[in-house]
Amino acid sequence: MIGLGLDVVEIGRFRRVLARTPGVAERLFTEGERAYSARFTDPAPRLAARFAAKEATMKALGVGLGAFGFHDVEVRNAPGGAPSLLLSGRAAALAGERGVTSFRVSITHTDTMAEAVVAAL
Repeated sequence: MIGLGLDVVEIGRFRRVLARTPGVAERLFTEGERAYSARFTDPAPRLAARFAAKEATMKALGVGLGAFGFHDVEVRNAPGGAPSLLLSGRAAALAGERGVTSFRVSITHTDTMAEAVVAAL
């Protein structure tokens, strides 16, 4: 393992940010992530979990906020539901520089909290 990242997001607070700043979803999430989350009555928990995964990816790569754009990490779901990461741009370059060849990601949420763990391998 090269790095491990964990992030937790308070869903209520994240929901308020989405409501207060309508363009934030476009700035933080890819079209695919927004489309996936929009399939649910309340997209906020899934978006919050994806945001946590992006932050956890930064931590797993040993970098802080601003090292790459949020669109450089996309959370995708396999047909069975298992999440995976697709990196592009600066995130992919950083992973390559650090010798990362794959990631393992786990995301979850309750009514109030969203969490993600990312292992860079």
